[in-house]
Amino acid sequence: MADTTLISVIIPIHNGEEYLQECLNSILMQTFPLSQVEVSVWDDCSTDNSLEIVEKFRTSLEERRGKLVIGGGAGGCQPNGCGFAKNRAIEQSSGRFLCFLDADDVMAPRRLEAQLAEACRAKQRKENEIEKDDSAYDERPVLIGSKFHRVPEESTARYTRWANTLPHHLLDVQVFTSHGPTVIMPTWFCERSVYQRIAGGFSEVGQGTPEDLIFFFKHLDLGGRVHRVDEDLLMYRYHPNATTFSIHEETIWEIRLRRLEERLFVGPDGWESFTIWNAGKQGRKFYRSLSENTRKKVWGFCDVDAKKIARGEYIFEESPFRPKPRLPVIHFSQARPPFVVCVKIDLMSGGFEENLASLNLTEGRDYVRFA
Repeated sequence: MADTTLISVIIPIHNGEEYLQECLNSILMQTFPLSQVEVSVWDDCSTDNSLEIVEKFRTSLEERRGKLVIGGGAGGCQPNGCGFAKNRAIEQSSGRFLCFLDADDVMAPRRLEAQLAEACRAKQRKENEIEKDDSAYDERPVLIGSKFHRVPEESTARYTRWANTLPHHLLDVQVFTSHGPTVIMPTWFCERSVYQRIAGGFSEVGQGTPEDLIFFFKHLDLGGRVHRVDEDLLMYRYHPNATTFSIHEETIWEIRLRRLEERLFVGPDGWESFTIWNAGKQGRKFYRSLSENTRKKVWGFCDVDAKKIARGEYIFEESPFRPKPRLPVIHFSQARPPFVVCVKIDLMSGGFEENLASLNLTEGRDYVRFA
């Protein structure tokens, strides 16, 4: 049976009994032949009945000729975190493709079928190749996500709307926002080689670490692509015990900021100067968080707030230098690109987006979003 395994479903578990049965049942409902599917579970020291639920699932899966691999230890040990559990689950698996699934989420019946088809299509043609060249293939690794819906309905509505509607050409561009990866981790599907290219796999620092964001950035840094199947393939559960709530906001901020600095301001093609769009709290925090070398590249701030513009400048009071740096604050229409936009997406009732569109800029070249 191992020779026929095409897809390994990767499930890290830590005390997941509340929703685990529904999660596992969704695997049994797949339209893709389960004879080519392996479910790889790593139990990260659960103290509840998670392992018993998984063992009972074995019979139903094997009746459909699927394969189950279980690793880890229950009770009496110290949890090592989600990144550790994912790495171990992948190491004990054998499929050519990896499908990630959290123990509290539910797959739509077509998930495996649809994402496998997208993975095959993604390699068939290089971008911008002449249509008649049937020999053209794009070998760059691709990470595939999908649309999703949340339960309870309307939880994280802004985030869900952003992730489900972001244009495809921005999936590897709009990557610095507080939303995190442009395709959410529980919808990830990829070839095993995508994982193998990342030294060490997922970060194993432990609780409070956004291992998915770190992996996502490493994937992009190695030239990886991002695709999304525009079909709702996952029920993404929102509840107070979700791993997401253990991740520190400032940790995510710091990871995003350092990668932005590395990608935009280092090397011969780096920005020599730029404007921060937002002279308010978010923009000022961004400026203060920058390294000293990057702060020197900030020309000033732009905004629409008449009071901030009338004040005319921002004084960096926390600076150890004398005289303290003073940066101009002007109306956005008078500012020059490139910009780092520190205005939260979908929070300004369309006014900000209209202002941005009026400048006829190209995202990724003339501006990036950081809010």
